[in-house]
Amino acid sequence: MASRHYKTGSRSRRIVAEAFTLIELLVVIAIIAILAALLLPALSRAKDRAHTVACMNNLRELELCLQLYVTDNNDYFVPNNSVAVGSFGTNAPTVDNRGLSWLPDGSARTEIDPSNIISGLLFQYNRSLPIYHCPADRSTLQTPDGQLLPQLRWRSYNLSQSVNGYPQGDPDVYQFIPTWTQFTEVRQPPPSALFAFIDESADTIADAEFGNPPVGSPWFTQNIWWDMPSDRHSQGANLAFADGHVEHWKWKVPKIFYDWFQPVAPQEMPDYVRIQNAMRQPANN
Repeated sequence: MASRHYKTGSRSRRIVAEAFTLIELLVVIAIIAILAALLLPALSRAKDRAHTVACMNNLRELELCLQLYVTDNNDYFVPNNSVAVGSFGTNAPTVDNRGLSWLPDGSARTEIDPSNIISGLLFQYNRSLPIYHCPADRSTLQTPDGQLLPQLRWRSYNLSQSVNGYPQGDPDVYQFIPTWTQFTEVRQPPPSALFAFIDESADTIADAEFGNPPVGSPWFTQNIWWDMPSDRHSQGANLAFADGHVEHWKWKVPKIFYDWFQPVAPQEMPDYVRIQNAMRQPANN
């Protein structure tokens, strides 16, 4: 604290000017920095938890739409007909989008407007567009030639190939992918262990169906990813199961995409097998 004297006319006035010293200012700044370092991670975790809860609620709503469709259509699952067919050695799948579907979207990346969501067979049961998008998904739309746009994508979720996946019994490409067309057909895994909707990686969501080779697939000599789950929820993803419940799955390793038909790294085999076991396999009845 500094003290100064001023002389005005015949009087002398002593004015005390209060001010922080440099040391005091540095101490205050240090305290603020320590508090910020303590609070910011907690705030970040709270935000992540809020996103996870909102995402799980979205999936729960989509699963309810699926169940309502089954009820209205004599036990049949909604058609799951929007798939992308790729070729080995390329990283740009071409769209093979035939017939009606729960969501006839060829690519979530380039869907500039939500018309495909609106024309999907589940939209009639819940006309809320936000339930199709995970709040933690910050990926943006892009033009067909790959130019990124500022607008967030409309969709973050996919429906499992096990749920009336397209095309059932196709003699050329999909003959080894087992799928169920009716809810009462579901046996192994049971509805409580069969995921329907999944929070998919923003790098692999190129259509509206989440697919991977089944166990023992004769196509490949090694395990590969066709589609990857997301890891945007603290290295985890959310899944909605056929019986209506939703779970958060934590992964052993981050999910990093670098190419289509990507081999599964040894350290992430537990994650890959976990996904496979939650889908229908060729030996299932």
